Amino acid sequence: MQEQYLTLTRAGVHETEISRSRFLCALAPAATEQEAQDFVARIRKEHPTASHNCFAYVIGADASVQKASDDGEPGGTAGVPMLQMLMRREVRYAVAVVTRYYGGVKLGAGGLIRAYGGAVGEALDAVGTVTRRRFRLASVTVDHQRAGKLENDLRATGRAVREVRYAEAVTIEIALPDADVESFRGWLADTTAGAAVLELGGEAYGDA
Repeated sequence: MQEQYLTLTRAGVHETEISRSRFLCALAPAATEQEAQDFVARIRKEHPTASHNCFAYVIGADASVQKASDDGEPGGTAGVPMLQMLMRREVRYAVAVVTRYYGGVKLGAGGLIRAYGGAVGEALDAVGTVTRRRFRLASVTVDHQRAGKLENDLRATGRAVREVRYAEAVTIEIALPDADVESFRGWLADTTAGAAVLELGGEAYGDA
């Protein structure tokens, strides 16, 4: 699995003008390929009179799904440079649609590649990205007497507390960077005098 990747902080639109053509780049986070396709369809519906609605998206922390469309522009001059920009910036789970309103001046293949790739790059700068890092999910079970202090200590040391469940004992769900698991085990034993039980679960991605 990827140790980390970047994704969009939010959806957004950035507009640029090149040789009288308007290029509007709409970006959005997309958890699945279906979400990405739905976003492309929505933008196309919003701009039915545009000359082109080209798109690119990357789904999966390891970029397992990559799609791009030139939507009538010369082959390889729109969707591919858009996709390359997302990949070069290491952005995942994201979709970009560049809507072009033709301004009457032909840009040529090189100009189109720069325009479409550049529109995505500028939009990424405007919208911003956030790092997601791979974490190991874990649960810590401890008696009620120690639970409050332990939860406070976890938060004070910057541990990501995801959930706290109260039953006969208290279970605190946390997320740890893989590299920290063994040192955390030692810290937990010291902090609770060996009274807490640590169980490791699966893996997930969270804010770094």
